[in-house]
Amino acid sequence: MEFIERKKTLEEVNMLSPLVWAYIGDAIYEMFIRVNLVNGSNAKPHKLHIESIQYVKAKAQADILKKLQDSLNEKEQEIVKRGRNVQNHHVAKNANVADYAMSTAFEALIGYLYLTKQDERLKEILEMSLKAHNN
Repeated sequence: MEFIERKKTLEEVNMLSPLVWAYIGDAIYEMFIRVNLVNGSNAKPHKLHIESIQYVKAKAQADILKKLQDSLNEKEQEIVKRGRNVQNHHVAKNANVADYAMSTAFEALIGYLYLTKQDERLKEILEMSLKAHNN
């Protein structure tokens, strides 16, 4: 049983905008990072928040995606390309346009894998992202 039910079919997910994938991917990635930080520390919430920013900011996500690119299969690379190329009229205040596009692509990949219930692959990508960030 899923904790949060994902109701969309593969066909429906494929019809969503990459920005919707990124919207969900942002939340999934942030929760993954937060849980990992809590699991590995007894720090107070403010310190945890400051640490999490180092993982979830656009530059960090862009750098992670660049390191993971060769580990992605053809479909995942297509998802990344769609996420990177989507028209987005918002850029985070602390990011340049290129990093923001790459971070959107990273979040789109995470969201797509989550929405299509590819949980094992999602877990692999998330764990690789931690290693990529820490290297």
